[in-house]
Amino acid sequence: MKVIDILKQNDITISFEVFPPKKQEGMEGVLEAAGAIAALKPAFMSVTYGAGGSTSRLTTEVAASLYEKNRVTVLPHLTCVGETRATIHEHLEELRASGLDNVMALRGDLPKDGRQNKDYEHAVDLIRDIRSYDKEICIGAACYPEGHVESASRSEDLKYLKEKVDAGVDFLTTQMFFDNDLFYRFLWQIREIGITVPVLPGIMPITNARQLGRSVELSGTHVPERFLAIVDRFGGNPDAMKQAGIVYAAAQIIDLIANDVRHIHVYSMNKPEVAAGILANLSELLK
Repeated sequence: MKVIDILKQNDITISFEVFPPKKQEGMEGVLEAAGAIAALKPAFMSVTYGAGGSTSRLTTEVAASLYEKNRVTVLPHLTCVGETRATIHEHLEELRASGLDNVMALRGDLPKDGRQNKDYEHAVDLIRDIRSYDKEICIGAACYPEGHVESASRSEDLKYLKEKVDAGVDFLTTQMFFDNDLFYRFLWQIREIGITVPVLPGIMPITNARQLGRSVELSGTHVPERFLAIVDRFGGNPDAMKQAGIVYAAAQIIDLIANDVRHIHVYSMNKPEVAAGILANLSELLK
């Protein structure tokens, strides 16, 4: 099933993201965790792509396994840094051969030397190529409620986002955020410039203090004082921090649903217990 068809439904949906192992040896554990998350019956599951395409084969393997064994709709990521047009087309053919009809089109993190293949310099180049190569596949793309860290200004970031959508994007998923007001403001801004595709807020449950530091360093996202207080108070107690992180993420989702946001994507970090904990906090809301 295409993700866009799920998003056209009026039901409230929760979807989860998982990531492939770095090496084949870790596949069994990842498939076990991903299968446990799939058993929670999410609307769909996304599977990330390693830096520079380093896990492309493993991404396809995890995605195909989830679809075949768990019959869940799957959204594999596809990044273009370090890829040629020929290899991207090969990846698309592999996905289609596995029965998958969704793809999350991303530029990916630049290598440390800053070099990238000239076939694709930006995500919009990848999106145009995918849409030209396969007019039926469902394409998702990323967006940034606080602006991309590489953008010179908010207006520039919104302009590039509009270009991506116009190139053939069916829906958008946001980078993580911890303050819902940032998301509501972002929604208003993109609707004002004519972006009408569905937008899924991306929610990251922070279950240990180190995870917060890494997340903020990579994304530059704002952390509200109320969440910093939670980390300060419970960060030294792993069980308490996990519980507090799950509750905080669930509270974000409850607020989103109360404000008529009907589709939410959760970055599960391959932790079935975290995914299950969030759903437990939403049990009556999703009926």
